[in-house]
Amino acid sequence: MANETASATPDTNAANGRARAWLVLLLAGCFEVGYALSVGGSEGFTRTTWSLVAVVFFLLTLFALSVSLRTIDVGLGYAVWAGVGAVGAALLGPLFFDETLTGAKAFWLAVIIAGVVWLKLADSPEKAS
Repeated sequence: MANETASATPDTNAANGRARAWLVLLLAGCFEVGYALSVGGSEGFTRTTWSLVAVVFFLLTLFALSVSLRTIDVGLGYAVWAGVGAVGAALLGPLFFDETLTGAKAFWLAVIIAGVVWLKLADSPEKAS
């Protein structure tokens, strides 16, 4: 008797793998934000607790980035990772430190976000006709 369970097609497996890679890349970007903020809190690695937190976030971001780059092209993945980290740190910096977010900064952060979104769309597989 044939197996009654439906197995995933190779296309579905590939799509799931790509989606998982993008989620891991976004997680890596979040870890990068944590790293950037903790480096700021470490005051030049002179505060032990913040310095240790920075090391942990650094290792987490590199691990997650390397996992995602198994599936995503290096140039694209690195650009998205750096963009997420830069935008996240710029948006959260004023909440944790004595930083300001001006209208001009907000505009250019929006440009980075638009670029990251377009990069993701450029990586989307084309549907066969």
